[in-house]
Amino acid sequence: MQKGKLYLIPSTIGESPVDMVIPAYNMQIINKIDIYIVEEIRTARRFLKKAGLIKPIDELSFFVLNEHSKPEEIDKYLDAIQKGENIGLLSEAGVPCIADPGADIVRIAQQKNIEVIPLVGPSSILLALMASGFNGQQFAFLGYLPVDKNLRVNKIKEIEKNVYQKNETQIFIETPYRNNQLIESLLQSCRSETLLCIATDITLETAFIKTRTIAAWKKSVPDFHKKTTVFLLYK
Repeated sequence: MQKGKLYLIPSTIGESPVDMVIPAYNMQIINKIDIYIVEEIRTARRFLKKAGLIKPIDELSFFVLNEHSKPEEIDKYLDAIQKGENIGLLSEAGVPCIADPGADIVRIAQQKNIEVIPLVGPSSILLALMASGFNGQQFAFLGYLPVDKNLRVNKIKEIEKNVYQKNETQIFIETPYRNNQLIESLLQSCRSETLLCIATDITLETAFIKTRTIAAWKKSVPDFHKKTTVFLLYK
């Protein structure tokens, strides 16, 4: 029996229209899959309906993959692939496995010699880099910075040092309700001439992407509280 495949399926970022950011081909794949690995079932069901799912959604099976998932449970999520079934790994927002727990499943799939097929879709991290004007040849994505203020300031100084020593764009994110605290730390810690790009609500009508020096940001900073935001530093 031929093995199934693991499809990595991007979803929209926020409430942007599906046809604006997701290729039509992805819809064809979605309608051929009955088993999904998702971070949150309710969000996944809503996206699949919005994306044009034809079959009744109650006929689908969902496995949950998040910070509470146990390794011994995750290992069994791909069992149906050995029986010829395709499985979809669906991101909560944007592309799977980038700032997303899906990498654990893909690693298991690679170990089991399962074919992994990434589908095209929006990545807020890459879209922010594209629009920043920063170095797209050398960049590092750092995920979340420390929550503790002193540790966060030390980390900011470290990554700013990498900007100047390595000529490397530094990209990071924050839990939306702590955005303003992170911006405050950046403005207090970075050189006045360092460039900061703040990219929020990417692909939405409320999108805001601006690159300014730290000195310029200090004069006027919008409120980014509870907005999904990507931060980039460069020189």
